[in-house]
Amino acid sequence: MNAWLTTAAVLLTAGLGPVVWGVATGPLERRVTAQNFGTSVVCLAALLLAQGYDRPSYVDVALVAAVLGPVGTLVYARLLADELQDAPPYNRLLTVSAVCATVAVVAALCAAAGPGRAAVKCVLVGVLLVAGNVIASRALFGGFPSSEVTR
Repeated sequence: MNAWLTTAAVLLTAGLGPVVWGVATGPLERRVTAQNFGTSVVCLAALLLAQGYDRPSYVDVALVAAVLGPVGTLVYARLLADELQDAPPYNRLLTVSAVCATVAVVAALCAAAGPGRAAVKCVLVGVLLVAGNVIASRALFGGFPSSEVTR
């Protein structure tokens, strides 16, 4: 077992435990926020496992999860807008934690991969994950200030 696999195991243990608890219990606000954070944990674990097992195809799994995870959160935000309106579930600590963890993991993986296609793909996953997490968190909180749609 190498350092990449150990880090992935620690991330999954430390990250998915609270995510499962948050999704399974508590009010709707906590469940949706935990689902959004779970996407980050799964994507980062897939990136670390790709490096640990030397399987570049695992990066594709992280890429798909980085695209579809925030989209799922946006669907929840849209469908549950009435229920979430009373108490918006914005948790700045989780968003900042996810962004910092993403930057740290992507930087380490890019340094290990060296310049090339693998590093570009890893950076793309990181950018999509950070942008998706921030946008989905903001959408759960009630959207951006000028989100009025004119018809």
